Amino acid sequence: MALARNRRDRGVDYWPGFVDALSTLLLGIIFLLSIFAVVQFYLSQEVTGKDTALQRLNAQIAQLTDLLSLEKTGRSNLEEQLASFRSNLAATESERDRLRGLAEGAGNAAAAQGKANQLASQLDLEKQSVARALAQVEILNQQIAALRRQLGAIEAALETSEKRDRDSQTRIADLGQRLNLALAQRVQELQRYRSDFFGRLRTVLGNRPDVRIVGDRFVFQSEVFFDAGQAVLKPEGRAEIEKIASALLELEKQIPADIGWVMRVDGHTDLRPITNVQFPSNWELSAARAIAVVQYMISLGVSPQRLVAAGFGEFQPLDTEKTEDAFRRNRRIELKLTER
Repeated sequence: MALARNRRDRGVDYWPGFVDALSTLLLGIIFLLSIFAVVQFYLSQEVTGKDTALQRLNAQIAQLTDLLSLEKTGRSNLEEQLASFRSNLAATESERDRLRGLAEGAGNAAAAQGKANQLASQLDLEKQSVARALAQVEILNQQIAALRRQLGAIEAALETSEKRDRDSQTRIADLGQRLNLALAQRVQELQRYRSDFFGRLRTVLGNRPDVRIVGDRFVFQSEVFFDAGQAVLKPEGRAEIEKIASALLELEKQIPADIGWVMRVDGHTDLRPITNVQFPSNWELSAARAIAVVQYMISLGVSPQRLVAAGFGEFQPLDTEKTEDAFRRNRRIELKLTER
């Protein structure tokens, strides 16, 4: 009740709520874009596999079509050869009959008989050639029938593959929609817990000039926790971390275990090179400070699986001016409740 009266005395502060709403909207958009990219990736992999199978089947169909064309051409040639054989056979039989008629009416019957026997032999050879041509035609007919059956099987397989591809794309789209919905619900849940946690931190930390909210992060000036150029927590810094850890332990009990969340502790420095021989660069100093905060939280009972330490050096400034005030603002520790 005292807190409520204090807030009424100071007036309504809409800015944190507005920032929370903007950060929630931004996180939702980023999340949806990530899900869309993942679904697009898996869908492109599925479509690529189907396209490869489709190209392979089309190549087989083209090969079989070429073979069928060759078989038809061969068959046509044999049929023409067979027609020629039949024409020759008819001409030979006609010649034989003519010679027999001449033999009957001529005086030299023996010579006519010899000619007739020769023509008969030629006729037998023609008949054998015709028989072989007919056998080859029959073999070609069987091969063409087999090729047509194989072509039909490939077309059926292709149609089945295309149907399976359409069904798969439908399932992927449905799965993507359900995944988007489920993850969006998780994000909304985490946003709600983040708002509760930030509200609890506002209460326990009070209205301090060296602690402020920037977007979805709590920002502490480094001087709250560390001396200049050092990464050893000061006693007053430990006291502040104890307040944060207490709120974080309460939050850890409330958030369901299936929501993947972490508290990220980010260390930042100003752009001036460090002169302390313990740290070769601002990278090492910022990372060491973040690790020191995380290790102290762990000693207070916060789960290590819920903590992340990150060092950014001087490369993420809040103020790009080169003034003492800008340097002071850029030397900071940030706390962000985010997804794992």
